Amino acid sequence: MALNIVLIEPEIPNNTGNIGRLALATGSHLHLVKPLGFEITDARLKRAGLDYWKHLSVTYYDSINHFFEVNKNKNMAFLSSHGTKNHWNIPFADDMFLIFGKESVGLPKPLIELHKNQLFKIPLYSEHVRSLNLANAVSVVIYEGLKHI
Repeated sequence: MALNIVLIEPEIPNNTGNIGRLALATGSHLHLVKPLGFEITDARLKRAGLDYWKHLSVTYYDSINHFFEVNKNKNMAFLSSHGTKNHWNIPFADDMFLIFGKESVGLPKPLIELHKNQLFKIPLYSEHVRSLNLANAVSVVIYEGLKHI
């Protein structure tokens, strides 16, 4: 029983550190797609990930294209505020890849267009909130997924 957390070009080391800790806690595999908005040795990443980072299952990719070349036949769901289906409608399955965009702009528009049928959102119940913090969003989706697999 495992899920894959994919961060496309993450920008904030604290978020990535927290997501790394979450990945380890949930038995998930973390995939980091470059360019990263920080160095992997950044103290903020290590502080958020504490001493867990050395135990984490993580794969790095040089680009979005590299990620999709390596994982072209994998079962994927894409998370975006532009999704029309809610995250609890994701057809979760073991070894599924859950794709999240960078903090500032989310997923690249070409990915959103290409994967409209696999695009999901976390519902927000206030017009004053555009999106959740990335680490919080990943947590919501991962624990929902674990409930189903």
